[in-house]
Amino acid sequence: MSGIPILITGATGYIGARLLFSLIERFGDAVRCRVTVREGSDASFLNGLPVEIVRADLHDSFSVTQAVRGSEVVFHCAGLIAFTRNFRHRLYETNVLGTRHVVDACLTAGVKRLVTTSSIAAIGSSGADSGISESNEQTTFSEWQRHNVYMESKHLAELEGRRGVAEGLDVVMVNPGVVIGRSSGRTLPGSSSNEVLRMIYDGRLPVCPKGSTGFVDVHDVADAHIAAWQKGRTGERYIIVGENLSFRELFRRIASLPGSRTGQPFSVGGIAGMVAGGGGEAWSLLTRRPSFISIESIRQASHPASYSNRRSLNELGMVYRPFDETLRSAIT
Repeated sequence: MSGIPILITGATGYIGARLLFSLIERFGDAVRCRVTVREGSDASFLNGLPVEIVRADLHDSFSVTQAVRGSEVVFHCAGLIAFTRNFRHRLYETNVLGTRHVVDACLTAGVKRLVTTSSIAAIGSSGADSGISESNEQTTFSEWQRHNVYMESKHLAELEGRRGVAEGLDVVMVNPGVVIGRSSGRTLPGSSSNEVLRMIYDGRLPVCPKGSTGFVDVHDVADAHIAAWQKGRTGERYIIVGENLSFRELFRRIASLPGSRTGQPFSVGGIAGMVAGGGGEAWSLLTRRPSFISIESIRQASHPASYSNRRSLNELGMVYRPFDETLRSAIT
């Protein structure tokens, strides 16, 4: 069979699915895609696509090694997002040990390039306490970030990628901001970020953190992965952020959309923030489900974080979609 053999982990997730479709749409028969799917995962949206499905689990190093074998390029998009402390061990097992298994498998198989999906969570945070107005790829990971279980897991996962580089593997890391937006055409897996935006639009989430962060369209994230494969420099990471916004400005823009029921939000911080975060921790503990609200996520969202996308513009040739268009697609 012709075509570059490519493996995607996490193709049944939000980013991985969009990347898979982008590869097929852009390259057609020039690529031959294989995707890992865990037992029990819904992969019905892949029906009819020119894709090979292989059963593999990140926690099983043998199945990962078997899946990677024969691949020239690997996109490692699989991962877990959770912010409550009761998910600390699962985050480590999935994001850190899972990445370790992928890196080891790529080394064994002689993969030409591994592109990993990291996050701005692994980037050193700007903010009033740090004295940094804007974070870039060289900003040092802060001590306070180690208390955030998700941030710590993504930081340690990146160290696994760098270990792979030290052992001779060509690795490029992609660090998206908060990924939002919906794919056109076939229904693809959704995201909790879009659900939160819809809650704000419907007036069901009246609380607003005091800080700011970076946002990016899911299509841009897929484009960035492909650009990282084709143009990225070995061992480097690339912040993928279309626009930095305060959460209050985000609420304002959502409120301006037709049909919005967004009211004047209450600021969350101090004691109120700790109460909200504690409620998220308790809900996650009782339901055993991930929560985007926790003590540390509230603390993180209180930081006025801003992220530079200059390297992605200059080295990857990224052109980001207008944020307001992305916002409308995420909500409507």
